[in-house]
Amino acid sequence: MPAPDAPPRKLLLVVDAPSLLHRNHHARAHTGLVDRSGRPAWALHGMLRQIIEAIERFAPDAVIFGLDDRKASVREELYPAYKAGRAAKDEALVEQLDRAGTFLDALGLATLTPPGLEADDVSASGARWARDHDWNCVIITSDRDAFSHISEHTRVLRLINGGIDASPLLDPTRLVSMYGIAAEHYLDFAALRGDPSDNLPGVSGIGEKTAAVLLTQAGSMQTVWADIEYNEGRTLAATLDSWAVETGTRRMGATIVRKLAAPEARERYEFNIQMMSGRDDLDLGLTPDVPGTPGLLPLDLGRVNTVVGYLGVERTTTLAVRVLSTDPASVALR
Repeated sequence: MPAPDAPPRKLLLVVDAPSLLHRNHHARAHTGLVDRSGRPAWALHGMLRQIIEAIERFAPDAVIFGLDDRKASVREELYPAYKAGRAAKDEALVEQLDRAGTFLDALGLATLTPPGLEADDVSASGARWARDHDWNCVIITSDRDAFSHISEHTRVLRLINGGIDASPLLDPTRLVSMYGIAAEHYLDFAALRGDPSDNLPGVSGIGEKTAAVLLTQAGSMQTVWADIEYNEGRTLAATLDSWAVETGTRRMGATIVRKLAAPEARERYEFNIQMMSGRDDLDLGLTPDVPGTPGLLPLDLGRVNTVVGYLGVERTTTLAVRVLSTDPASVALR
């Protein structure tokens, strides 16, 4: 924790742009909004409105948008069935996904499309950047994988229906109260559970509830695997059975040990860890000591007026000028 007399930490807002674009495409396609060139713009407009809302709410000092590399995928090369089964994207959504980077760059916001990687990797790197620079960080996404980045420095605004104001802002305490799992165990939890949306099966017989109990009672999976390998899982089984007695539930220690001891269980877990782990060593290109560089607020008034104005929604242009081209709240505290 910062010292009582230390100045407030600056704030980095990290935005999972594809996540926002997908949600706004489905929520706003009925509007048929097009820009002044006649191109579909409803998803871009919806994303921008939500980001303006978030900036007004959190008053960040810098904003960076993570984008997916839509031409190559390291994870798909490793696992060709990655995300198989998802419905084909609507052409209008694809067009707006392709234009998102240039739209945000034109505004003066920072974007990063890491080669072969995804917006999730930018989120992971943003959380680490904030920790290394002693900033705070808020990640905006609908992807639960970001929960593993929650810490003293980083919170996650998980987008749900209802927009920014209706979405839960998760810190370490709220994550445990809502999902029953600590942030430092969330990646283990996700690897055990699997992720159907990415076509990643979980460990057979270990669902969400069992995974949460396992990690809460036994600690890290490193401890679990060590006990299974060197002690036939006796300590793990006893710990889980003791919890069952205390809570009045059915004993399941021996059953869980048997499922985890199956040869394919650890293989599946380790593969999911490899696929789900975000790269946290990307160069975000942020230069907070250089005023006016991409990603730092406020943005140039003329650019905001021109770029947002091209969407053809006057009230959004007015709002963007007011919010994006004025100093962040932290400036008043310096």
